[in-house]
Amino acid sequence: MTAALNAPLRSLLFVPGDSERKLSKGVESKADALILDLEDAVAPSRTHLARGMVVEYLKSLPDRSRQKLWVRINPLGTPASMLDLAAVVAGAPDGILLPKVNGPADIAHLGHCLDALEAREGLSPGMIRIMPVATETPQSLFALGGYAGCSDRLHGLTWGAEDIAAALGASANRRPTGEYDTVYAMAKALCLSGAAAANVQPVDTIWADYRDADGLRTEAQQSRQSGYTGKIAIHPAQVDVINEAFTPRADEVAWARRVVDVFAANPGLGTVGLDGKMLDMPHLKQARKVLELIDRVGEK
Repeated sequence: MTAALNAPLRSLLFVPGDSERKLSKGVESKADALILDLEDAVAPSRTHLARGMVVEYLKSLPDRSRQKLWVRINPLGTPASMLDLAAVVAGAPDGILLPKVNGPADIAHLGHCLDALEAREGLSPGMIRIMPVATETPQSLFALGGYAGCSDRLHGLTWGAEDIAAALGASANRRPTGEYDTVYAMAKALCLSGAAAANVQPVDTIWADYRDADGLRTEAQQSRQSGYTGKIAIHPAQVDVINEAFTPRADEVAWARRVVDVFAANPGLGTVGLDGKMLDMPHLKQARKVLELIDRVGEK
């Protein structure tokens, strides 16, 4: 896989697959990726129509250098999922967002399906990536540490708090303070840890109130601080806030360059001093990640 395929996506914007207006406006968004939705945003009676619109949209935008195009299909095990795949692979999506997974076996199964469909369409083997919404069933919470090696197609892990709340019989997933209740905070932490264990991107879930930009900004900044590198948006107005939150600030970039430089000036040392602080290999690793990310943002 090329580095471009594995590059972190700061913002992924959901777009209903059956809305011509919203699809046409999607290309105007600064989101790193669009998620063309065939699941929750589309009524079952319109799914067939949405598949055709999504394929046409994918084919109309073959240049994905600025913005990737992903598709959320229906859950595996439903008849709609195979119909979704059979249709959309013809448009060569950059990735498939898979909802309501139970664990890594679902990713392996989807990968095998994509192997056959890519061959049918004459696409490069393995070009279509996979990202599961990895916390939407009770079983999935026990599988988050097992995604390493399940498929070369795995791009990242994301999580969701709405479907799992419904599955657990909860009336709400947040406390009156606005913080996630224990099980959902655990799901978020395990998703982050599972992504790190699998060496793939951790992507934070949605902020449901699209009118609350301050709340979104606070949550996105906290998520980035904890280790997440991107977040899903449900409205175009959220994209700029998310991109800003997951783009290193100028002072972070300047510090990262100084960290890299001081280690380069002291080859062979595992620990160096800078501005009265002792730095070791984890600091160097983090500094390099910051510089890699800002380079990719600059390319966009």
